[in-house]
Amino acid sequence: MQRGSDRLSVHKDDVMKHELQGLIRSGRPTRVEEWHDPEPGADDDPAVTTGPVSAGAPDLESLRFELARHLGRKAFPAKRRTLLRDLESAHAPDALTELVSGLPPETTYQNVQQVTQALRR
Repeated sequence: MQRGSDRLSVHKDDVMKHELQGLIRSGRPTRVEEWHDPEPGADDDPAVTTGPVSAGAPDLESLRFELARHLGRKAFPAKRRTLLRDLESAHAPDALTELVSGLPPETTYQNVQQVTQALRR
């Protein structure tokens, strides 16, 4: 009999590893019943609940990630009006929509990187 800090037996560890194998390989929940899966964070949740928080203005990488997540590839090339329409249809956070509304109206952007660079100026 082993005495240590183990709370589970070796057999139970193997069973748990087997249960998590699909989740680890796929990167998404693999259960049939949705009520087993954790609920994702909402847009109005504090940033602390969804990941690391940076102080001050959002950095370039996180801004680009948020734009790409809500716009996708189909939005480009686009002007400000098209970007705002696509952000609203994707239910983007108000803070992101307000940032994009400050862009020049007649400039055409070819990709998310160009939009991000224009926002940081």
